[in-house]
Amino acid sequence: MVLTAFLLGLLAYCIYRVVIRAFYTVKPNERAVITSFGRARRLGDQLVADLSMNEEERSRYQFPRLQVIGPGGPYFKWPWQAVHKVDVATQALDLTWDPTKRQDTIEAVTKDNLTTGVNGQIRFRVSEGNLYAYCFGVDDPLQHVMGYFISVLRERIANFSDPRGQRLLGDAEPDGASSTAADLSEGVSINDLRKNLPLLNDYMEQQCHTTGSRYGIELDAALITQIDPPTEVDRALSAINSTRNQVAADISTARADAEQQITLSKRAVDIATNNAQAEVAPLKELAETLAQVKSGGGSEALQAYVRNMRIPLLRNARRILQISGRPI
Repeated sequence: MVLTAFLLGLLAYCIYRVVIRAFYTVKPNERAVITSFGRARRLGDQLVADLSMNEEERSRYQFPRLQVIGPGGPYFKWPWQAVHKVDVATQALDLTWDPTKRQDTIEAVTKDNLTTGVNGQIRFRVSEGNLYAYCFGVDDPLQHVMGYFISVLRERIANFSDPRGQRLLGDAEPDGASSTAADLSEGVSINDLRKNLPLLNDYMEQQCHTTGSRYGIELDAALITQIDPPTEVDRALSAINSTRNQVAADISTARADAEQQITLSKRAVDIATNNAQAEVAPLKELAETLAQVKSGGGSEALQAYVRNMRIPLLRNARRILQISGRPI
């Protein structure tokens, strides 16, 4: 009886291990890797290559390419084989995520030695082309990626300078008359960071481009949404920004008044020039007429023309003085 029960139990266990658990399925958002006695199936001697890494990094991150099982099923496996399923869908994670501690924000020090809090999200997905690094390279690849991301972020914040703000501060005065208060508030690290979040996000995406080759996780997007300094620093920055806004408004008003005065002066000059030209034009025309009369009839014709032109004037005169020896 005991032997029969043992054999039946052994048979049931074999059916469960070999038959029931031998079949598995892979969901549409999953990929699977098969290991035989702990060794994953490889695609020959192919390695994961990333040209963006240098030679030293390539020597450290040499991961083989694995045979990836796509969605579908049921698939069959032997008892000595194990299935490792991975979710390859794009996921979002807060920057404050850390399995070792609980935190509400990420602290970083700016180039002005101000401690500020950073919040946001990152979107990532498992690299289907480098499942070896994700499944077998490190114990917790997501924790490694977050640590790498936070380190790069803190380094970038500590050395961040707005190129446009540096150009404006280096000039004697802002270019053009269209400078705004936002232009004049450059140079303060918190302001530079807040106004250049898209630039900071793009930089983080570029720097984390190699995470797929390092840890098997591809960074889809970095969404840094908040940079909040301490309350005292925020109040001081608000006062600085208010003062600079007022200065910018005064400068804009002064420039507008100056441009208005310049425009009025130009118009006055144009009016005076037109009046002078209007007074000179009859004289020029008279001179041309006299020259034509003299050239056509000589001095006698010119004297006759001048005498005829005097008649209307003599008719309107109240008193006429005649100099002896000269005709009227």
